[in-house]
Amino acid sequence: MNLLGKSLPPLASLLPFEAAARLESFSRAADELHITQAAVSRQIRGLEEDLGVSLFDRRNRAVFLTPEGRQLGLVVNAALNQISSVAESLRGAARRHQVVLLSQLCEAFYWLMPRLSRFHQRHPDIEIQVVTTTQPLTEFGGHFDVALQSTGRASGLNHLLFTASDEVFPVCSPDYLNKQGGEALKVTDLAHHTLLHHRATPPHLMEWDSWLAEFGITLDGRTKNRYFDSYPMMLQAAVEGHGIAVGWARTAGRLVESGELTKPCAESVVLPQAISVFKRPVNAERRETNSLIEWLKIELLETTD
Repeated sequence: MNLLGKSLPPLASLLPFEAAARLESFSRAADELHITQAAVSRQIRGLEEDLGVSLFDRRNRAVFLTPEGRQLGLVVNAALNQISSVAESLRGAARRHQVVLLSQLCEAFYWLMPRLSRFHQRHPDIEIQVVTTTQPLTEFGGHFDVALQSTGRASGLNHLLFTASDEVFPVCSPDYLNKQGGEALKVTDLAHHTLLHHRATPPHLMEWDSWLAEFGITLDGRTKNRYFDSYPMMLQAAVEGHGIAVGWARTAGRLVESGELTKPCAESVVLPQAISVFKRPVNAERRETNSLIEWLKIELLETTD
C-alpha cells in the first residue's frame, strides 16, 4: 500500500502555493508561473480543502500567510529547493565549490567588491558568484545561497541570520561645498540646498525626509529636489556636484575617504539594524555557504573599515 501517496497533498498545488507563500501575492505568483491568478487561487483553495486549514488570510484584495500557511510554506520551500539543487547537480549545472551571493546593487558595487579579495585569500577553493538586484528578495526569481539586503524590505520565507548597523549622513562634492563658501553647513541650512533623492519601491530605510526628521526639520515646497531611480546614480550625481545626497557609511564611506565626496555637516544618524543577511530555508548544510556566512559576520559586525 502506498501510504506516502495517500498522505501527500495534491502535488500540482505545491508550486502555486510555494510561489504565493514566498511572494505573499497570488497575482505575482501567477506572473512567475505564467498561469492565471484564478488558477493559483483555485489550486490553493483545493490545497486548503485537502488539509482542512486556511493557509492565507484574504483581506482587502491582499493575502497574508496564516501560522499554518507559514509552517507549510517553510517545509515546501525547503523541499522544492532541495529537489532543485539535486536536479542542478545531476544536470551538471551547479558547481561544487560555488556559492551564490545575492546583493543589492549599491552594496555590491561600493561595499562588497572592494572586500571580496579578503574572502578569496581565506578560501581560495571557493568561488563566489555575485548576483545583484534592486528589488526585495520576494521579487527575485533566481537562485541564491546567501542574500544581503536593507533591513525592513520584504524577505518572504528566507531565514534571517543576523543584522548589522550603519551610519547615515549628508554627502556632497568638495567643489559643491566650496561654491557655497567652503564652510561647514548647519543642519538647518540643508533644506535651502539642492537635495538629491533616491527613489525606491518600497521606500528605502532612510531618505531625506526621515533623516531630517531626526533633527526636527521638515522639508517644504521651497527646497530644490532632484530624483534618481538608483542609489549609485544618486551618489555619482553628488560626486559631479549636482547637490547633496544622503550617504551611507558602508556605501559612501570610501568616496569620502578618497576625497570624491565630503561631509558638509557634522550630524549623522546611526541605525543599529540597517542591513540584514539571509539564507534560503534549505536543510542541507554546505561548508562553502557556512564559510561565506562567517566571513560576512566578520566584515559586517567586526570590521570597521
